[in-house]
Amino acid sequence: MKALRWHGQKDIRIDDVAEAQAGPGRVKIKVKWCGICGTDLHEYLAGPIFIPVEHPHPLTGEKAPVTLGHEFCGEIVEVGAGVSDYHVGDRVTVEPILFDPNSKASRQGLYNLCDKMGFYGLAGMGGGFSEYASVPASIIHRLPDSVSYEQGALTEPAAVAVHAVRESRFQMGDKAAVFGAGPIGLLVVEALKAAGAQEIYVVELSPQRREKAASLGAIVIDPSATDAVQEIVARTDGGVDVAYEVTGVAPVLQQSIDCVRIQGETMIVSVWEKAAPIYPNQILFKERHVTGIIGYRNVFPATLALMEKGYFKPKDFVTRQIALDDVIEQGFNTLIADKSQVKILVSPEK
Repeated sequence: MKALRWHGQKDIRIDDVAEAQAGPGRVKIKVKWCGICGTDLHEYLAGPIFIPVEHPHPLTGEKAPVTLGHEFCGEIVEVGAGVSDYHVGDRVTVEPILFDPNSKASRQGLYNLCDKMGFYGLAGMGGGFSEYASVPASIIHRLPDSVSYEQGALTEPAAVAVHAVRESRFQMGDKAAVFGAGPIGLLVVEALKAAGAQEIYVVELSPQRREKAASLGAIVIDPSATDAVQEIVARTDGGVDVAYEVTGVAPVLQQSIDCVRIQGETMIVSVWEKAAPIYPNQILFKERHVTGIIGYRNVFPATLALMEKGYFKPKDFVTRQIALDDVIEQGFNTLIADKSQVKILVSPEK
């Protein structure tokens, strides 16, 4: 079968690999859609970050080359021995976090903080940029009847946004700022809407992405035309309650700290390629809080329930749908060059 594999930095290829099979405790999924994640782009341009290269991953026993793709959904076409909760024909989405159930973090229910944590589609075991995927039954979730396959492919990134809001100090009626209107930033806006935000400010350079954020109900700010921090502080009489940093750009991290109120919070959502300096006194003098999240935990059911209620609609986030054969040029390279793109979905069936 065809699969997109990471061989090295700026070296991804569509390879012919053995067709995935449903082994014990696993299901074989016919992939319908897989989204290109910002993490996939990071791995392509600056990796390896999560991808094991020198040593096999402790949970999968694999190292590069690995099949990419962790934002995906599909139809079960085969069920392995020992799987009783799922059946052929079930429509499912994948929660791709891999973890050691015996680790200290996992025993506390914090499985995304497991020190051996990896992602299906980055650490080995297969991936969603392929015709079929063999997935542990323990990491799949049924799609509700009203949730389309396109929406199912958004479940994973939407879960990041839901987790970011739930783990922050945000409360219903609060004011928030989101720095960066890429896919995750826009999904954070949607999660904040679902959580009852009073006002949501979005700081974004791209006019197309600002337009997309405005269509979701955000108050948009162009940081090239005004001082974003000053504007937010002035409009909110001292700063927002919570700011979400979703750019991975060093100066923006400091801005996301400076725009929150006394004892407010900055939540770091980005995965960073390098260190970023901050000015600690801006935290000390106003007793601000700075924290971060990685991935998600225990939020896929809530995310799917929100989708049933009309949140995270594909039309608001998906800007292109392409075939697996075109994933490198029309997917990865397009996202790098064209900042008007938000989420590109890839299908092996097109």
